[in-house]
Amino acid sequence: MLGWAIVFFLIAIAAGVLGFGGIAGAASGIAQIFFVVFLVLLVVMAIARAVGGRSP
Repeated sequence: MLGWAIVFFLIAIAAGVLGFGGIAGAASGIAQIFFVVFLVLLVVMAIARAVGGRSP
C-alpha cells in the first residue's frame, strides 16, 4: 500500500511540474489537488506502517 502511495505521489509531482510551469493552465488546479491528496496518503501510509509494523 505504501508503494502505491509513493507511485501516485510521483505521478502527482510530474503533473505538478507540468501544471505549475504554465504548460497546462487548466491542469494546474487538478495537479495541486493530486499533490496534496497523495502527499497526505504518503504520510498516512508511512505512519500506519511504522505503527503497525510487519506481522511475523
